[in-house]
Parts: sequence; C-alpha cells; structure tokens
Amino acid sequence: MQATITPELEADAELVSQNSRGKVIIASLIGTAIEFFDFYIYATAAVIVFPHIFFPQGDPTAATLQSLATFAIAFVARPIGSALFGHFGDRVGRKVTLVASLLTMGVSTVIIGLLPTYATIGVFAPILLALARFGQGLGLGGEWGGAALLATENAPPKKRALYGSFPQLGAPIGFFFANGMFLLLSWLLSEQQFIDWGWRVPFLLSAVLVLIGLYVRVSLHETPVFAKIAKAGKQVKVPIGRLFSKHLKATILGTFIMVATYTLFYIMTVYSLGYGTSPKPAGLGIARNDFLLMLMIGVIGFGVMVPIAGQLADKFGRRKSMICITLLIILFALTFPSVISGGSIGTVMVFLLCGFSVMGLTFGPMGALLPELFPTEVRYTGASFSYNVSSILGASVAPYIATWLATHYGLFYVGVYLASMATLTLIALLLTKETGNQSL
Repeated sequence: MQATITPELEADAELVSQNSRGKVIIASLIGTAIEFFDFYIYATAAVIVFPHIFFPQGDPTAATLQSLATFAIAFVARPIGSALFGHFGDRVGRKVTLVASLLTMGVSTVIIGLLPTYATIGVFAPILLALARFGQGLGLGGEWGGAALLATENAPPKKRALYGSFPQLGAPIGFFFANGMFLLLSWLLSEQQFIDWGWRVPFLLSAVLVLIGLYVRVSLHETPVFAKIAKAGKQVKVPIGRLFSKHLKATILGTFIMVATYTLFYIMTVYSLGYGTSPKPAGLGIARNDFLLMLMIGVIGFGVMVPIAGQLADKFGRRKSMICITLLIILFALTFPSVISGGSIGTVMVFLLCGFSVMGLTFGPMGALLPELFPTEVRYTGASFSYNVSSILGASVAPYIATWLATHYGLFYVGVYLASMATLTLIALLLTKETGNQSL
C-alpha cells in the first residue's frame, strides 16, 4: 500500500512546501468547517422547518419523513462526488479540484437558503431542495479528501499527522458555530419568524465562509508531492479503476477504520439531541436551548483533542495510537448508558465532554491515516472514497438504529451498538500496517 513512485520523485517530494503553514491551515480546515456547519443546520432545519414549508401539508409525519429523505440524499451523493472529484484531483491536481468542490458545496448551500417554498411553486419546491442537497453531497464527497491531502502533502516528514489534523479541526469549529447560530436565532426571533425567514440566515451566511475559502485556495501552490508526479507524467488515466483493481484491500480497510468515528459522532450529535430533549420517560426532558448550549461546551473537548491526537500519532504511530483510542471508544460505549440514565444536568455534561473528547482523539489522526493508505496516483480518490462510503455505514443509519434500540431494548444497547462498530474498526486497524513511517 506504499506509494509507487521512483526514488527521485520521493526525494523531490520531501522538498519544503511553497505554501505557508498558516495558509495550509486555513485552506484545509475551511471546507471541513463548512461541511459540519452545513450538516447541522440542514439536519435541524429538516426536522423543525422543512416539513412545514417544502412539502404538502396534511400528514405531519409524512412531511417529516420526506424532509429527512432529502437529508439522506447527500449520503448517496457523497461517494459519487468522491469518485468525480477524486478523478480530477488525481489527474489534474489538488488545488483546482479543491476550489471546484468548495464552490459546488457552497453554491448548493446558498441556493437552499434562497429556495421558494411549496406554497409558492408547489411540487417544484421539494424537487429543487432535493437537487440542491444532492449538489451539497457531491461537493462534500470531494472536499474532505482534498483538504486532507492539502495538509499532509504540504507537511514536514515527521509532522504529517499534526498537519493532517488541521482539516479535522474544521469539524468542531463548524459544529460550534452551527449550534451557536441556532441559539442566537432562537433568542432573537419568535418561532414564527424563524419558520418564515430566520432559518435561511445560516445557509446564506455560509457564503462568507465559502468566499474566504476560495480566496485562500486560489492563492495556493500545488502540493509538492503531486507537482512532481505531474511533472513526470505519472498520473493514472482512470483512478477509480486503478483503486478497485490494485488497492481494493486498502479501500475496504480505510472504510472500516473510519466507521467507528462516524457512528460515535452521529450518536453524540443527532441521537443525543433527540434523546436529551425528548420528554421523560422516552428521553431526558432537557430544554432544547439548554441542550444546544451543553453541546457547544462539549464540542470544545472535541476541538482540543484533535491536534493532541495528531501529535500522538506522529510520536507513537497511527496504528498504535488508533488501536488504543478505539479501545477507549469501546469502554466509553459500554459505560455511558449508566452515566446518563439518571438524567441530571451534571452527568449528561460529563457524558458529552467525554464523548466529544474521544471523538476528537479518533478523528484527529484520520487526516493522515486514510491518505497514507494509498499511493500518490490514487490518493485523492482512495481517501475520499473510503471516507464517504464509511459515512453511509456509520453515519446515515446511526441515529435511526440508536433510536430503535433504545425504544425496544433500552439505552444500554445503544452502547452495545457503538461498541460493535468500534470492534469492526479495531479489526481493520489490526489488519493494517503502520503508515506513518513511509514517504508519500
């Protein structure tokens, strides 16, 4: 699974990057920040707003299910986006593809904020919403892999995991500001004002992040690793074909290495919000605004642990670090149901801080680990495809499965479910060789 490049190219790739560290940090994390900002504002709007304004009224449950279906469309589009943008990222270059993926994602997000409602244009409203959501998924499919490569392929040899944690920092940043935005709107607006026009504000404001990201990315130099490969004409004509024919094992392992991370994140966000704010005895009965504030506090632990995890992965190796962290996820999974079963604010806050901190530890090294599984000529495609297929297995179904298990068998089995997914990740890690000691 090591990069199939000549010794001359390997030596050239170790040249100092022409991009400054600050520019690499901003350019790599801005897309991930938008990704998670977009995820949470869309998820919230899909539950509390979209059923009322984009779908025919009469059956509230049916409208909600239809709205959630548009949320799921992005998960279908993401692997397609990873193949599409991965193709150009491996053939044309990281820089131009990152600009295209961010533009696709940003334009789609802003369009959602401008869409007319069902009362205005009828059935075309949900159709346009679904198309815009699909566009978001396409852009997201190419965004993370390119951001991770931008960071790691510009990194000094012994700091690749630390640099790879830069795009990962976008997750807690985006999540924090998404929650903060909804808290602010809930304080400033009435419920009717929020439904009438307030929900559009976060979607439109994401344009500011997109413009900043585009400005930084357009001014970037190509990564030194890809620049040398391109100079030698080593690009693959069909990267996705080469990926499946030569690197299928790495693709499968990368997918399952990521699956525990996705499952943990969606349980800590979507499921915990629903469970925490549902009336007792089905939930904890915590007021929505109070729980959003608690999530914002918890996600600070997420952000703090991301760069720490990157440094640990550089010092001790990706494989050893991730095995220890995955065992920690299993321990957390089997103990958190008893911690929050009482429902006190204090114990729930402990649960959120612990869960998000573990999330930061497992998410941090992924920016280096997944790209390192693949050689340079298919690295964009391979890292993106593994990351986004894993989102289907570990993210799209996690809130539904957790809710079903808690309803039918109790909260303990939500922990068993998370532990089971972490066990799959642990097996994948045990089958993977250490990647941190190789040259890109």
